[in-house]
Amino acid sequence: MSQTPANKFIAVIVIVTAPFAMGAFFLAWAPSAQYAASNPEYDGYVQPRNLAGLVEQTQRSTVTVYCDSKKGTSQGTAWAIDLENGQDERFPTSLITNHHVIEDCIGGGTVTVAELYDKEVGATIIKWDKKNDLAVLATDLNLKPLELSDATPWPGYWVMAYGSASGLEGSVAFGSVLNLTVDEVLITANVSGGNSGGPLVDNEGRVVGTVSWNSKRNQFNGAMSLDAMCRKIIECDGETYWELEE
Repeated sequence: MSQTPANKFIAVIVIVTAPFAMGAFFLAWAPSAQYAASNPEYDGYVQPRNLAGLVEQTQRSTVTVYCDSKKGTSQGTAWAIDLENGQDERFPTSLITNHHVIEDCIGGGTVTVAELYDKEVGATIIKWDKKNDLAVLATDLNLKPLELSDATPWPGYWVMAYGSASGLEGSVAFGSVLNLTVDEVLITANVSGGNSGGPLVDNEGRVVGTVSWNSKRNQFNGAMSLDAMCRKIIECDGETYWELEE
């Protein structure tokens, strides 16, 4: 069938506008793809796309810790990790907390842990690292271990601290990484007594540190990094967990 002048005109319009339409599609698609991605390997500065899901995921793997000794009862937080504890048949779940949370119960006293708003159950102290303020507990609670982050938490990266701030179970605080030291991640997220031992997670919900202290003088707080865990708590390929980029 022969083309009329009108048909030829329409064909020309289609040919001319098609590249522009495709360009507009890819321009619109690119930000959408970036919005869907929150992997700190590519972008650790953005908050997670499913914030509620990340909080719930962290909550399911975190417990409140109680150390009842002659000095009284101290309280902190602990998070589940995939780590052999030597008592896996009796206590299949390993937990990471701070040394200062359970220090008074080493050699005596009773350690218990509890899921959010649930009853306390027994836990045992497996090992500890006083210098780096870390300890490993074991319990028969069925908790899903949190994953460790492969991405170094650079200054400005989004982080969340979860724990029992001042005894308030299920407390959540958002912030960013202020900076790093040899074994610590300095953060802007608010933490209080009771947060000690809780997980500090990135925007994928992977652990970058264990909340350890809060400052009364400076406007930042601190967590022991995964590098600190390489000293006595976990086995690492080298002296550090993260390989710093040169």
